[in-house]
Amino acid sequence: MIYIVIILLGLCLGSFVNALVYRLHQQSVHTNQSKANKQKYSILTGRSMCVSCHHILGWTDLVPVFGWIWLRGKCRYCHKPISRQYPLVELVTAGLFVASYAYWPSPVSGREIFDLSIWLAILVGLVALAVYDLKWMILPTSIIEKLVGLVLFQIIVDIVVFDQTSGLMSAFYGAMVLGGLFWLLHRVSDGKWIGGGDIRLGALLGLIVGGPANSLMLLFLASVLGSFVSVVLLLRKKASTSSHIPFGPFLIIAAIIVQLFGASLLAWYKHKVLSI
Repeated sequence: MIYIVIILLGLCLGSFVNALVYRLHQQSVHTNQSKANKQKYSILTGRSMCVSCHHILGWTDLVPVFGWIWLRGKCRYCHKPISRQYPLVELVTAGLFVASYAYWPSPVSGREIFDLSIWLAILVGLVALAVYDLKWMILPTSIIEKLVGLVLFQIIVDIVVFDQTSGLMSAFYGAMVLGGLFWLLHRVSDGKWIGGGDIRLGALLGLIVGGPANSLMLLFLASVLGSFVSVVLLLRKKASTSSHIPFGPFLIIAAIIVQLFGASLLAWYKHKVLSI
């Protein structure tokens, strides 16, 4: 039963991610918005609409995944194609929710229920960042700032309510290591290798995974994933050596891996590599 609830929650929040990404982009495009436009693209009060004809969608159009299948991937009103991004993001979010519950590093009880709940909320923001970066190669500062606030809230609650102080310094060191490395790369390359958004994202992800070891593992995994995908794209002639490939999604994927499997990976590394 718990898995059904988690899947449904993930699908619904995946649908929210799609709306969030679209509305944030519209807000950035229409900087001098009228009051009506501000209302239309508001994250909290705006109504869901077709991105082609801007017709307000009914609840039957908004059922995650199944609504897209029922409509055969086309808008009910203008009959223009609806991007596969929408069901894909919903399915990915639901899958990440299930994986997080199934592979959470500690038994889900007591304090861990709170930490897992915060992590699921963080996941929603991370998926939104990844989608936004893939589409427009920008990492919205507004999302990063809210996620930083959410992580700090978790740390404060863990300290005050659960008397867990170790997470504070671990998060601080993680943010300093990953954010500091990205800042250094940004300065050395004059912004050609790493953008300002990557620095902020690096500090956020370091804050989440905590500690120098986890932060360096995150960077290593992201580099491997990014290099692998780049080589595949080059071989398939989907990109050239001058193409710009966003690094944010790889950092986010690596952060999720480290968050769920970091302790196991470190234990394996110490046993198999350092013991040789």
